[in-house]
Amino acid sequence: MNDACTIQAPSESVPVSHESGPVSARRGETLAGGLARGTRLARIVEFSLVGGATLLLLPMLWLLRRVIGLDSAELAIGFLMFHAAHLLNDPHFAVTYLLFYKDARRRAFGDAFATRQRVRYLVAGVLVPAVMSIWLTFALYSASSRAMGALIQLMFLLVGWHYVKQGFGVLSVLSARRGVHFSMLERRAVLAHCFAGWAYAWASPSLPAAEAEEKGIVYYALAHPRWLEHVTLLAFAVSTLLMGTVFLRKWQRERRLPPLAPLTGLLVSIWIWSVYSSSDPLLVYVIPALHSLQYLYFVWLLSHHQAKVRAAPPFFGPSVRARLLTLSAASICLGWLVFHAAPNLLDAARLSQHRHTHQRLGALGTTPYFAAFFAFINIHHYFMDNVIWRRENPDMGYLQHQPSSAS
Repeated sequence: MNDACTIQAPSESVPVSHESGPVSARRGETLAGGLARGTRLARIVEFSLVGGATLLLLPMLWLLRRVIGLDSAELAIGFLMFHAAHLLNDPHFAVTYLLFYKDARRRAFGDAFATRQRVRYLVAGVLVPAVMSIWLTFALYSASSRAMGALIQLMFLLVGWHYVKQGFGVLSVLSARRGVHFSMLERRAVLAHCFAGWAYAWASPSLPAAEAEEKGIVYYALAHPRWLEHVTLLAFAVSTLLMGTVFLRKWQRERRLPPLAPLTGLLVSIWIWSVYSSSDPLLVYVIPALHSLQYLYFVWLLSHHQAKVRAAPPFFGPSVRARLLTLSAASICLGWLVFHAAPNLLDAARLSQHRHTHQRLGALGTTPYFAAFFAFINIHHYFMDNVIWRRENPDMGYLQHQPSSAS
């Protein structure tokens, strides 16, 4: 970040134009029109990637069900999203590791982070994976579906927190890039709405403790009592009124509201992806991909500006395109390794061993390593994000850069 502040643009010789009058005016109008079109296109793309595409998909998914029927639509969308995971969902998890463990020694023991941020880094980067590794090792070697189920339930609890916190990040970062800032009261009101939405999404619908299955692991899920659903619904309703009141006061005081794209990203993350995610039977298949697109857009914003700084003097590093292509390829390959190659190999070896020795597979089923990798990476992802996307991380300064085409 300090390096970025010292970089100066190289001097360039500017040719003198001898045109004047109508010709010069027309050239100026053409240039201005081109910049305006570029700005509009950038805004549309950003709006779509951070959550706006969901609003377009809802009527399209409804129409697809009406035309070909629910069963055929589920088959088509499920097949599409299964393969799209290789390019969206899996890389969105994998790129977190590339961002988090970059320059790990300096971040953990050097001067890259302040003390509190360094503690967060060590907890998320060392303590959390160590504890989960011990837990999963015990669960796998003791064939304990109860231990595996506990980690899976923790994953489901944290996924809602991750979705709403990412929505809050969309609102904060993109609004700041447009010069719109929030007071402490406004931030707390939005966060209260985020956390109330997370709580209500997890507590509803009310269900008794019952047997459940995830990635081949059969376990008993915790009960969600009816009183908890009602309490969290009340909190969600109150937080909605509170946030609406705060934004209304902001309009009365400043004559401005949060920009459309950031506000859409926040509300879609809470209301459609979390609280009412089951409102459309097909949307459930698409939400992870939409969330991943939202996440990868911010990875692109950060990495693109960082690459531009590193490609300029005095660094003269690889080009922006080379850096971004390398990061993309590494994310796709790492995602394939941790979600497919490694767990499939381990599950196949375990299955072969049991067949050779005529042993029963036990309570963990045929794909326990896949379930273990899936739960581990999801939970670790949430903890790493809580370090990467904080204001205390110096790299976040790259997100404040506002390109001229999107200003």
